[in-house]
Amino acid sequence: MKDERTCEAMGEQSVIGSILVDPRCLPEVERSLRPEDFRLEADRALYEAAQALERVGDKLDSVTILDQAWKMGAQVSRQYVLELMEITPTAANVGEYIKMTKEDRLREALRETAGRILEGVDSREAPAAVLAAAGRSLDDLTAQGSVGKLVSPMEGVLAFLDQRDAVEKGDAKGYVCTGYMALDELLGGGMLNSGLYLLAARPGMGKSTLALNIADRVAQADPVLYVSLEMDNEQLSAKRISRETGIPTEKLLMQPLTEREETKMDQAAQKLAKLSLWYNAASTVTVDDIGALARSIGGLRLIVVDYFGKILPPAAARRYGRYEYTTEISGALKNLARTLRIPILALCQLNREVEARQDKRPQLSDLRDTGALEQDADGVIFLYREDYYADRSTVDPKVPSVLEVDLAKNRHGDVGRCSLAFTRASSKITGMSYRRRVEEEVPEQFRIGGR
Repeated sequence: MKDERTCEAMGEQSVIGSILVDPRCLPEVERSLRPEDFRLEADRALYEAAQALERVGDKLDSVTILDQAWKMGAQVSRQYVLELMEITPTAANVGEYIKMTKEDRLREALRETAGRILEGVDSREAPAAVLAAAGRSLDDLTAQGSVGKLVSPMEGVLAFLDQRDAVEKGDAKGYVCTGYMALDELLGGGMLNSGLYLLAARPGMGKSTLALNIADRVAQADPVLYVSLEMDNEQLSAKRISRETGIPTEKLLMQPLTEREETKMDQAAQKLAKLSLWYNAASTVTVDDIGALARSIGGLRLIVVDYFGKILPPAAARRYGRYEYTTEISGALKNLARTLRIPILALCQLNREVEARQDKRPQLSDLRDTGALEQDADGVIFLYREDYYADRSTVDPKVPSVLEVDLAKNRHGDVGRCSLAFTRASSKITGMSYRRRVEEEVPEQFRIGGR
């Protein structure tokens, strides 16, 4: 093996030298560096040998580490080990050597990412695909840069106290309110940043309508990205205008309007145009595409995906079964929420097995064929309407019906149910008469939407 010593290798060589001089620093190194972080093969081999000895509880020193490296098939000379110990007389500065090594690897990875971007541009790949790949690479590099960083007990407590101070001052941005007081109280205030929330029900139960209502309420103050994979933008706008005007959605889309209705429609359109609600243009997207869209919107506070089953799996996952690739998609959505530090509300369509039961209210077991979606989710919200299963001739779509909202999973608090009023003809969902469990002043975050 040809030994190398360059400026870029000095950091990793000093890390290995520190382990050889004082093996007690190995745990500190392991918290931050993996074998693949060592560019030189000899350094990587010595590091893996030290880890192997540590796992079985054998004694660690320069002799045993070299001997173990030989047993593992590495071609490392005794002279190279002596040189590493010579350039590293003490392990006291191993923290600085670790930092140097991590920064060297990140620089290399950034150069590779830049090269891939340039290659994609030169080969005339679709810009959206290049941006999505670049965004994914940068997210991965950001995560790698934080691997091994520990938060001290004091830092953890101080971060929490800072959050509490923000809450008391009324400027906390740790969660996003849905705008429905009863649902927000069930959630403990709203949807937490970095959280993945599912809104699940049978088709036509009101998922998209409720999601659009929530999106518009949030968009009154902050930008929202609504990724629709079922309805065109025209249909979404029609549902929103129907809610504001009371004009049925189908009439807005397909029938002539009276002069009075035209005026109401124009006024509603002008009002909605002022809200910061952004749509996607493409009819098919991957999680990477959603991430690229989200990063292009400054100050984004919420992503709504309508719906989970229509998200395109990564090309590499398409050879697997549905369970496997939905598991990958749900994990990617959760990672995206954590990376962007905003909540994602993903709509999920339940299958017909729900209707085979006498009690047709959804339950968590109905999500079992959707991969790890239930496990990844911070909250699962089910919707149910009694009149959904009634004879359609007996149901007036212009009369509000009771929409049961069941918070069946809440990783950060209690579960429970509340009711909303759903008017199907005008795509309108409003809060019902509601009394808080504790008589107190209504917090500011529950006043969204002028209720």
